[in-house]
Amino acid sequence: MSARAHRRPVARLLGTLVLALGALLAVSGVATWIGIGASLAQEEIHVSEDAPAFAGQLVDTPWEAWAQTEAIKGHAFAESGGRTYAEFLDRDDPARPMVQTAAFLRASLMTSVTAFGVALLVVGVGTGFLLVGGALRSLAAPPADAGTAPGASDDARPAAVPA
Repeated sequence: MSARAHRRPVARLLGTLVLALGALLAVSGVATWIGIGASLAQEEIHVSEDAPAFAGQLVDTPWEAWAQTEAIKGHAFAESGGRTYAEFLDRDDPARPMVQTAAFLRASLMTSVTAFGVALLVVGVGTGFLLVGGALRSLAAPPADAGTAPGASDDARPAAVPA
């Protein structure tokens, strides 16, 4: 048996393991995406009517969360005269608590946007592993005419039957 034939089972096993890992990653990424969306939906946050997009919709996707952060930013800037939370040094400013809350809300929503992105990345990596695992398994498969291929050992070739 040739060295190449000895490597086929190893490559096939490696391909199977890579396929399994890819499936696990892809399913985990999809489950994470669904879980994040469900968790956001439980908060019952609706995109503000003056948001740049998705007005009035329930926040359960990264795009809606992003749109709501932009609406919150606009409301905070309108209340504070265009100042951010970091620019509020005077603790007696009446707008400070509202701008502080807006900053925390925006940070929380942006964390969910990042989590959606990581979930999508995991799905992409899993899909890549599925493709590589499938390629490894197909490369490890013996050729259809392995018995008659040039270089095959004599004991692998079919024996001639006397007439």
